[in-house]
Amino acid sequence: MEEVTLVGIDLGKHSFHLHAQDRKGKEIFRRKVTRRQLVELFVNFPACTIAMEACAGAHFMARTLAGFGHQVRLIAPHLVRPFVKSNKNDFADAEAICEAASRPSMRFVTPRTEPQQTLSALHRVRESFVRERVCTGNQVHGILLEFGISLPVGCTVLKRLPAIIAQYSLPPRLVLLLERLHAHYKYLDEQIAELDKDLARQLGEDDLGQRLLTIPGVGPITASVLSSEVGDGKQYRSSRDFAASIGLVPRQHSTGGKANLLGISKRGDKNIRRLLVQCARSYMRDVARRTGPLADWVRTLLARRHSSVVACALANKLARIAWAIAARHTVFEMAGYQLKKG
Repeated sequence: MEEVTLVGIDLGKHSFHLHAQDRKGKEIFRRKVTRRQLVELFVNFPACTIAMEACAGAHFMARTLAGFGHQVRLIAPHLVRPFVKSNKNDFADAEAICEAASRPSMRFVTPRTEPQQTLSALHRVRESFVRERVCTGNQVHGILLEFGISLPVGCTVLKRLPAIIAQYSLPPRLVLLLERLHAHYKYLDEQIAELDKDLARQLGEDDLGQRLLTIPGVGPITASVLSSEVGDGKQYRSSRDFAASIGLVPRQHSTGGKANLLGISKRGDKNIRRLLVQCARSYMRDVARRTGPLADWVRTLLARRHSSVVACALANKLARIAWAIAARHTVFEMAGYQLKKG
């Protein structure tokens, strides 16, 4: 096994498919193993480069294999797809991963740490609770509308739902059903509040998160997400690379030497992109009262472009500022629109 220099692993839930190559790209072996067999194989395996797609379970496996002395490289799945030969199967995928990892210009994903994954999971659970709370509220509105009761828009009316339905003559079974929905709505509201407290506590202990809060328009939720995703920012060559990774730069369809730029690409993490656009809109809401170079730049854009275009442009700028704060260990100075060493 000493001649093996690169191993591609097609990850699965219970079974894993391996494709090993030497330094010349010649196949050494193909093997299908279980999760336990995979760990046992690489414990005493000579140090080599292991490549995997950045999918479910990849970050945990990357940390595990890196602990055995191997160099682990994660590749975005869409960058592996062009290297799959004709018919698709698990061994062909593992071979394609090796081929993609051997390209000198390939871009790799930095494995996440356990705290980063934990914080990311917390955000995903919070988002699911928020979506479920909205669905529950809409369901209450829809049910009552079927019985001729139109509730005002907003979440405050749902908190006093029992007092509202007591004013109408409704079937007892319907009242019981609405009370269950109200209890479920309250439960979700309490869970979201508890998660917000957890996020605030974690953000208070996070140096990068506190520095990201100095960015105008960025609140605790966005700062927490950026802190978990950006890390030290060293995986990106520049601020534009980070903005491009979350889809905030124009798509390009150029040919014949003629540049043709389209709308934003919307690639990468749509959650971060959505949060940054919301931060931009929050900043734009009262930009008339703001001062400084950033506010002047936004007002100049608003005078000649649609507000949605300006929001995306400002979100791009906020993403670049966030990368600079993480990579250069700085804080944002609002007055002079500059990054000051922390």
